[in-house]
Amino acid sequence: MFSNADLRRLILPLIVEHMLAVSIGLFDTIMISSVGEAAVSAVSLVDSVNILFVQFFAAIATGGAVVVAQYMGKKEYSQAGEAARQLVWSGTLLSIVLMAILLIADRNLLELIFGEVELSVMDNSEIYFIITLLSYPFFALFNSGSAIFRSMGNSRISMNISLVMNFINIFGNALTIYVFGWGVAGAAIATVLARVTGAAIMVIAMTKRHHIIPIGNLLKIKLNWMMIKRILRIGIPSGVEGTVFQVGKIIVQSFIASLGTAAIAANAILNTITSLMAVSGGAIGLGTLTVVGQCVGAKDYSQVYYYVKRLITIVYIIMACIGIILFISVVPMVTMFNLSSEATTLAIDIARVLYIVNAVIWPLAFTLPQALRAAGDVKFTMITSISTMWLIRIGGSYLFSHIIGLGLHGVWLAMYLDWVVRALCFVVRYRNAKWQKHQVI
Repeated sequence: MFSNADLRRLILPLIVEHMLAVSIGLFDTIMISSVGEAAVSAVSLVDSVNILFVQFFAAIATGGAVVVAQYMGKKEYSQAGEAARQLVWSGTLLSIVLMAILLIADRNLLELIFGEVELSVMDNSEIYFIITLLSYPFFALFNSGSAIFRSMGNSRISMNISLVMNFINIFGNALTIYVFGWGVAGAAIATVLARVTGAAIMVIAMTKRHHIIPIGNLLKIKLNWMMIKRILRIGIPSGVEGTVFQVGKIIVQSFIASLGTAAIAANAILNTITSLMAVSGGAIGLGTLTVVGQCVGAKDYSQVYYYVKRLITIVYIIMACIGIILFISVVPMVTMFNLSSEATTLAIDIARVLYIVNAVIWPLAFTLPQALRAAGDVKFTMITSISTMWLIRIGGSYLFSHIIGLGLHGVWLAMYLDWVVRALCFVVRYRNAKWQKHQVI
């Protein structure tokens, strides 16, 4: 169903787009580091909260992408277009409601999550949080459009839009942080402007008439609850999985917050590095949704096995190469963030182990489950992810970091154990073929 050229057209732009998305956070962290460790820590803490809700938007988009891809596999293009419209409308409306609730919660939510952090960190966190909240509807709209184009096998459009967003973000950061001296507020404003622009371009791209599926007029809103139900049947479990998983990460972040500013800053750098390493796996995982979704829609499971094996192999090769490069360049990479000597040493020591574990375990723990989701087996992935997060990563983080006294090293050790158990569960599920019994459309 997919030629080599088809896979290249789908996957290569996705990898570039993921690199651009990660680089936005990377440049934010590098540029805001000139303001001080309190600013770096604030951006890191708030981003962990923002990711919690961004995961929800991504999950709804995943539900829409699976439905659209399976209709594409059945060659029911009008139904695919209807699913695309419902995804845009439902995702955007939900994001507006969520934004309004969080604006009301404001600082109270941050204090509830992070507890007693330094006052300067909390003040910066509140500023960054309020401003970035305004970008939620635009990010949800962009995300929905990206998922729709991926389902059609066209990821170049969202890649090009991401290029524009990246340029706006970097230029905006330089202007607001270095020229105007607005600190974390400047970084947040640049992010909002980038997402507003990206959403506007995405809407224009979706309403063009030459696409293989008819998307039609997005301004004429007409909700189709049956189609929305199909989308949410995939999106809600994925959203619960991503949200609860991120809540767990925030709880772990609260453990780290009690270890001091150096640990918070070092962890922020390590999270950025982890995102950089996961670019190829995350991108190919999204491509897997399209490939497996269309194969399942066509009821051709032999091709599912063929393409999953092929795509996972590609992820391993790419991540091994990236791991070797980063392992060699770990010292200059970490030192460019201008942190204290304590935070720099801590980040370097943990990063060396991270590079090895990531290359060996990550593909099976995070890319493989995308094939299960594309087939509609979302409850299993949800239960597995939530269970390993809460039992292993959260429990292990507290045990290793606070009781045994390993500090930040203990937090990352618990994360590695979480990855191992996740990978084993997903491999067993994939091999026993129970995912073939699920029906989405």
